[in-house]
Amino acid sequence: MDQYKENIKGNELHESTEAHGHAGKPDNPLVQLDPGLFIWTLITFTILCYVLAKFAWKPLLLALDSREKTIKSSLEDAENAKKELERLNDESEKILSEARSEAQQIRMDAKSVADKVKADMRSQAEEDCNKLREEAQNQIQVEKDKAISEIRQEVVSLTMSVAEKVIGKNLSNDDNKELIEQSLKDLREYEA
Repeated sequence: MDQYKENIKGNELHESTEAHGHAGKPDNPLVQLDPGLFIWTLITFTILCYVLAKFAWKPLLLALDSREKTIKSSLEDAENAKKELERLNDESEKILSEARSEAQQIRMDAKSVADKVKADMRSQAEEDCNKLREEAQNQIQVEKDKAISEIRQEVVSLTMSVAEKVIGKNLSNDDNKELIEQSLKDLREYEA
């Protein structure tokens, strides 16, 4: 085996290769260095590159550019949508905060209005009560004055009757008036 490696290192061909007559040329024609084939390969490759550049590369590059623009546009739209969503979330949070604040204010206003109505009703009730008390006192005073007047009339009448019986005769009108006035004077002193 070491001998085989030495032959390869020394660029010597194996005996069997020389025996078959292939000492100078390899078997595969694609590995042979043929100047005509080399030129035709270069010409074909150049034509193929030109055709690909004209018909395939431009549409491919245009498609790639279009795809890149679409992706960039989609990314920008997504970023804009994200910003819009954040803005809408902030706005909705602000609206909710304002609504809570307004609800709290309405609740406080309703409570103050209710307290005011309660105070107004209480003062109205007190006024009505005072008015009724005054009317009752006035009515009592009127009834008292009327009763006193009736009692005076009765006293006068009784006095006249008693005086008539005591004296035994009816006094004149002037005497009656004087007697009545004297009785009223005595009654007033008695009430005081």
